Amino acid sequence: MAKIKLEYLWLDGYFPTQNLRSKTKVEEHENFQGTIEELGNWSFDGSSTKQASGGASDCILKPVAIYPDPARINGYLVMTEVLNADGTAHESNGRATIEDDDNDFWFGFEQEYFIMDRETQLPLGFPIGGYPGPQGMYYCSVGGKNTFGRDFVEEHANLCIDAGLNFEGINQEVASGQWEFQLFAKGAKKAGDEIWVARYLLDRLTEKYGWYIEYHPKPIKGDWNGSGMHANFSNTILRTCGSKEKYAEICEAFRPVTKEHIEVYGEFNDQRLTGLHETASINDFSWGVSDRGASIRIPIIAVEKGYKGWLEDRRPSSNGDPYKIAARIIKTVKPVK
Repeated sequence: MAKIKLEYLWLDGYFPTQNLRSKTKVEEHENFQGTIEELGNWSFDGSSTKQASGGASDCILKPVAIYPDPARINGYLVMTEVLNADGTAHESNGRATIEDDDNDFWFGFEQEYFIMDRETQLPLGFPIGGYPGPQGMYYCSVGGKNTFGRDFVEEHANLCIDAGLNFEGINQEVASGQWEFQLFAKGAKKAGDEIWVARYLLDRLTEKYGWYIEYHPKPIKGDWNGSGMHANFSNTILRTCGSKEKYAEICEAFRPVTKEHIEVYGEFNDQRLTGLHETASINDFSWGVSDRGASIRIPIIAVEKGYKGWLEDRRPSSNGDPYKIAARIIKTVKPVK
């Protein structure tokens, strides 16, 4: 028998921006295989996370995905859904709203974020009482003059890969101290699971550096890029149709529900979606080929392949919930046949 450390992860009830919570269960197992079937439900005090009242405080954690924990011996990361005591989905459970049981929808999320120094409350590279050099030299930079936090970012990438996430890349972004990582998954629920686990690993890693992660979409005001979480998505139609007209039809399906998308694309997104800094205005909707100033971009690669590929919704913010974002995209795209 071996003692296994199971880190149960869940999203709390704060609105509109939820936070990750976690706690560890230590269990004895013989020949543990690391599967969901070997795990049981657990409970927590929902009155401490804005998910229940003190008089009926128990909420249920239902395991939905499990990954090796690369920082622990005999450790595993367990992504869970929050259920009410009667077994129904809690109102904070965005994952349960995804209508993609056949995993026809594939998602690639591009998670941007700022690495912040806990003492200065500023992004890496920002001097106290002032600003670093203007944007231009930080994006995909190399060298100590313009690159800040590379060791941290590399360590996070290794943790994600060792955990078995389908981690696809990293790069420094346009502002000083701003970075991005990319994840891809076949199935909207899996894509959301992996973003949240990757965020957990990112946040936990800051604890030993004296830093923290800022997911606010516009933490530095003025002439600095904000942070988004671009959602690249496809279904069978987008991957195979070979039709410029069908791509246009799908893009246009987003226009009448612009407000509904913005409502779940992240808090404070109006500060980022200004029409500047590679964004479309939050008050408009647009789409175009290779247009990073549009709401939805048709990648040039999809066009070169004869309109077979995917679309990129550039509006989701860095603090958005990938479950809710994916659920809304699927609701819009699925009716288009």
